[in-house]
Amino acid sequence: MIVDCAVYRHGHRTEGPEDLSDALAEARAAGGFVWIGLYEPSEREFDLVTQEFVLHPLAVEDALNAHQRPKLEVYDDSLFMVLKPVLYDADHDTVSSGEIMVFIGDSFVVTVRHREHSPLAAVRHRLEEEPEMLDKGPTAVLYAISDAVVDHYLEVATELQNDLEELEAEVFRPEGGGSRHTASRIYGFKRQILEFRRATGPLVLPLTRLAGSGPFGGTIPFVHDKARPFFRDVGDHLLRVNESVEALDRLVSDVLAAHLAQMSVRQNDDMRKISAWAAMAAVPTMIAGIYGMNFDHMPELHWLWSYPAVILLMAALEVLLYQLFKRRGWL
Repeated sequence: MIVDCAVYRHGHRTEGPEDLSDALAEARAAGGFVWIGLYEPSEREFDLVTQEFVLHPLAVEDALNAHQRPKLEVYDDSLFMVLKPVLYDADHDTVSSGEIMVFIGDSFVVTVRHREHSPLAAVRHRLEEEPEMLDKGPTAVLYAISDAVVDHYLEVATELQNDLEELEAEVFRPEGGGSRHTASRIYGFKRQILEFRRATGPLVLPLTRLAGSGPFGGTIPFVHDKARPFFRDVGDHLLRVNESVEALDRLVSDVLAAHLAQMSVRQNDDMRKISAWAAMAAVPTMIAGIYGMNFDHMPELHWLWSYPAVILLMAALEVLLYQLFKRRGWL
């Protein structure tokens, strides 16, 4: 459905006509542009927008179906960009992503969002308070959306770093190793990093193209050349995010390896303790088993001090074994 539609002249908002064709004609006549915002539109709802703005059918299909990687596509009559904003749920320590599709062309911007969390409303409000920037046209809208999405990536990366520090403290606490659920928490954290990486990694190439650098850099239609430094700045922020994601991924792998190593050491310690106690129990069992055999002709059976001598022998051997295992750290 259409959640917002306005015509912007010289950076100031005016409510556009209900008819999209009239709104576009009015924007072009005034040297401005029309900005239409849609939320999870159906194919029928999007047909009117497609016809009025001559959007490419492949881009329209991507916008309707969602589940796209971040990308930038150039068509004859429009530019199509996909971004994936992310949301960090502090209560459940999870990262989820939405999608924003942006069409820009001659005097129009069409934004399509999927899922609830999106910076589009805040971006529109901020731009409307900065008419000088909004006067730059659709390029300013594309830059502002990209900048807002990437800036939020930095915030999410910081939250993930804090979560990783908590995991490290749990794994390396004095009693060591964490609980039996620590491994599943670490693996779940790694899944969140993977979800985050799916949003940030593929966005590098589109921003590189918009910045006019790299092998695919060049003139991008419907984007002012003067905007390249601004997109380059967004690209620099994105590189910082990707570096943080790579560092988080390596660290969480190291934490998982350390946790598994500590669990292995703890199991070895437990096995040594069990073996030590079993050895201590085996000595009196062996002696008692020998003297429990029902033979008539066995030495020492009729000695007066046989019983206390055997008890003392077992006690002495138990003390000796205990001191030996204690000295070696088995107990």
